[in-house]
Amino acid sequence: MKKLLIFALLVLPAVLLTVDGGSRLMAHATEDELDEELDVEVESDDASVTQTDEAETDDEPETTKSPDADTFLLFTRPLHSSGSQLELPAGYPVEFLVGFANKGSDDFIVETVEASFRYPMDFNYYIQNFSAIPYNREIKPGHEATVSYSFLPSESFAGRPFGLNIALNYRDASGNQFSEAVFNETVSITEVDEGLDGETFFLYVFLAAVVVLLLVLGQQFLGSYGKRKRSPAVRKTVETGTTNTKDVDYDWIPAETLKKIQNSPKGGKVSPKQSPRQRKAKRAAGSDE
Repeated sequence: MKKLLIFALLVLPAVLLTVDGGSRLMAHATEDELDEELDVEVESDDASVTQTDEAETDDEPETTKSPDADTFLLFTRPLHSSGSQLELPAGYPVEFLVGFANKGSDDFIVETVEASFRYPMDFNYYIQNFSAIPYNREIKPGHEATVSYSFLPSESFAGRPFGLNIALNYRDASGNQFSEAVFNETVSITEVDEGLDGETFFLYVFLAAVVVLLLVLGQQFLGSYGKRKRSPAVRKTVETGTTNTKDVDYDWIPAETLKKIQNSPKGGKVSPKQSPRQRKAKRAAGSDE
């Protein structure tokens, strides 16, 4: 029994070392295989990245310029000063002039002018292409020429920035083609506030009609209210004289005249229709008698 224990103690460490070494060898072999696979994958990724960069480089538009030519750009609508961001009104035409000066000894032919809206973060992405206007104008050495171009920004682009690219295409007498970007900057499309549109006009007309109706109704109400408050017509008072003879003072009348009045058939009542002249005549006649 002791011999078995001693044998186990001697053999067991050797077995453990052998098994551990084999697993370590297996682990190293597996890691080497994984490293080789990773290296292959990394190399393939680098190759794909390189191919993508080359593809993006191929997609970029080639811009070439002749050393014997000078180009100029002037915005006429809207006016633009250098050093500030260009603002284009949405829904209104944009007009500009492109100047070309021939400084060389050969003829140049200005072929076309074209414009396009680009993505502002990457000018390689086109958002809208405008028509290319052909000119085919021949320019002699030492001469200059100016061509015009116009386009209309869509109203749906209002309030957003865009990259504006204006390209001038020309060639020399040898047939060499050139495409120069005379303008390649970020612009802002602005929304124009119109002074008076159709809805606002009809709103003003409706408000004016309501005001006129209120004025008419107010005038009618005030007229009817004034008629109700108006007092009735005052009757004219006509003096008819004294009808009660008891209140009359006869002391100032002569006795003879008073007697005649009492003896008159009308009972002492003087006709109001007799004028003072007629009364005077009667008095004179009574005094003669």
